Amino acid sequence: MENVSYKHGHLISLVQQSGNYQFQISMKETFFENVQTWSLLLRNRSTEEELPIETKVVEEGEEYKLLEGKLNFKNHQQLLLDGLYWDVYLHGEISEEESKRKRIKATEGGLELSYQLLESKEKIFYPYITKKGNFSFAIKDYRILAGINHVFLDGDGSLTVEGYFDFPPYSRDSDSVIETNLIIRNNCDKEELRIPFELGFDEEHNKLDKYFKASFDLKPHVNLTDKKYFKFYVEANVQTENGNEWIESGRLKYRNKDKELLRQQHSFIINDVKVDIRIKPTKKSKFLSVSSMERNFKKELVQNTRKTITKVRRSKRLLKAYQFAFRIFSFMPKDKKLVMFESFHGKQYSDSPRAIYEYMKDHHPEYKLVWSADRRHIQLFREKGLDVIRRFSLKWLLTMPRAKYWVTNARLPLWLHKPIGTKYLQTWHGTPLKRLAADMEEVHMPGTNTEKYKENFTRESSKWDYLVAPNEYSAKIFERAFRFDKEMIESGYPRNDFLYSHNNKEDIDKIKEKLNIPLDKKVIMYAPTWRDNQFYQKGRYRFNLSLDLDRLREELGEEYVVVLRMHYLIAENFDLSPYQGFAYDMSTYEDIRELYLISDILITDYSSVFFDYANLRRPMIFYVYDLDEYRDKLRGFYFDFEKKAPGPLTKTTGEVISEIKKLDKNGFVLPDDFEEFHERFCSWECGESTERVVNQVFK
Repeated sequence: MENVSYKHGHLISLVQQSGNYQFQISMKETFFENVQTWSLLLRNRSTEEELPIETKVVEEGEEYKLLEGKLNFKNHQQLLLDGLYWDVYLHGEISEEESKRKRIKATEGGLELSYQLLESKEKIFYPYITKKGNFSFAIKDYRILAGINHVFLDGDGSLTVEGYFDFPPYSRDSDSVIETNLIIRNNCDKEELRIPFELGFDEEHNKLDKYFKASFDLKPHVNLTDKKYFKFYVEANVQTENGNEWIESGRLKYRNKDKELLRQQHSFIINDVKVDIRIKPTKKSKFLSVSSMERNFKKELVQNTRKTITKVRRSKRLLKAYQFAFRIFSFMPKDKKLVMFESFHGKQYSDSPRAIYEYMKDHHPEYKLVWSADRRHIQLFREKGLDVIRRFSLKWLLTMPRAKYWVTNARLPLWLHKPIGTKYLQTWHGTPLKRLAADMEEVHMPGTNTEKYKENFTRESSKWDYLVAPNEYSAKIFERAFRFDKEMIESGYPRNDFLYSHNNKEDIDKIKEKLNIPLDKKVIMYAPTWRDNQFYQKGRYRFNLSLDLDRLREELGEEYVVVLRMHYLIAENFDLSPYQGFAYDMSTYEDIRELYLISDILITDYSSVFFDYANLRRPMIFYVYDLDEYRDKLRGFYFDFEKKAPGPLTKTTGEVISEIKKLDKNGFVLPDDFEEFHERFCSWECGESTERVVNQVFK
């Protein structure tokens, strides 16, 4: 066995015959140390249900074993149909209490062509490669299966694209696929190229060979002023029982392991301008990307220099040196009048740190108040004339350890050493409905596990000298969940003082005018929370907008507009251009407090925003389409949310619309148990919380 040709935990081959999948995987011998029993298995990504796969060793070497797994789809079809995604793992049992697992990596394109057709359900079961390069299986509706294997750009500027193509079940009958095109779109204009191609055939059997090749002259479509990116898709005109239908694929991925062909760069003279054309896969999703831009040596030098600086800045050695320097500087004398503020990891000028800052600026000018800002958001702080330092810069390194006070509403990096003599005020950012930190039974976040997450959280909370509690209910939970044993400030949230001082028509109209929201329309704010198990990577969460904006606009658009306010951890930027004048994305707006004031109705789910919004005594609707999963699997609740929520619970867009129409018809009446809810969660908040916090911390 040639060890040099294998990598640990990689798919070597995959064969599918008559519903049986046979795949071989390479594994290091060291992985099996102390393992009593092991097997390959499939794991349902949603339910975590597991299906063991028949596994055996087919070859052994000095360092690697070659494993073979066999999956009979037909035998397990009913179970497999219960999930959308099944991930492949190698699982090793060390003891009853201990085990280890390894996701299997894959690099070859075209795995999905080994599909199983489920004609009765109009679905296919197929293997595929995830964004992170892992080997998985999926069950999806009929779709075009296509990808790119080779791309060539010749000296005349002709681009040739070769790849695989299949559209089950019609492509098995060559007469059903009438016409096929390669589609090229770009980021600069609406130009859309369609290049016809013919599918390859196996001459011996006269059957579709799942192969395509298309060429076109790229030079006429190059932009000489701005950088232009070309994106690739395929489409097919298919003859079905209901007539001809055009079907389009998703954006095509580039699966080529040849490093020389993977990244290509060519230069051309077009209209006396030197133009570079670059071919490469996108960094994360591996889509084919072809870009063109004018050759500018000065600009190129600047870009390369920036890339080098970024690479050096992110190197592990420099990070360790920076952390060491922070510890050294933490012994410097403290500036007793210096206060460092940070909100949501330096991304916003908002929340309780903002309220404390504004109060101290007006009432305690003797203090030097400085904001710590993420480099991507620092301009927002500068435009407001704030004293700001870029987070983790050299100036930050020299300032943060000298500050007598730190004020923030979220966790700081775990490596950040709190100097002796520094007072750390943690305001936190919400009354908890869902379980927090040590109270969580399971953690589903990327890059951690339950034990590690709780340990790290406790290490961070041990640095806090003060913790702000919005109510007695939260104070008890914070003490236990954060394992906090220092000074709890029972004040209410400073951020909510604004809801009492600015709740008047004049201020509300000013905010609407600033946001270009019509004064004659009522405002619905949709502010959901994030889901622990929906993420792209560590620290970047996704969110599927399940609220039907088309239907909302159709039935409510004459009287209402919708403001979307997504949680700061959600990475999406929603394209609301089709809903211009009706839906507004305010996810990055500087502070939610102004959005509370202009909103006539709040739609949320399990977000803590409803505790704050209750101060305004306005209607709330809870859109909880995934209530069972969120309550029972992801987080769990501290109280009976279904009985105590201060508004109706809905699970469909139709139910949301129905509740809004009831409000329009009957007017809003506070729920019977609202006063009990308000007393429990809002009684400390009456517009004086900031003053209480400042008096207690800054004496």
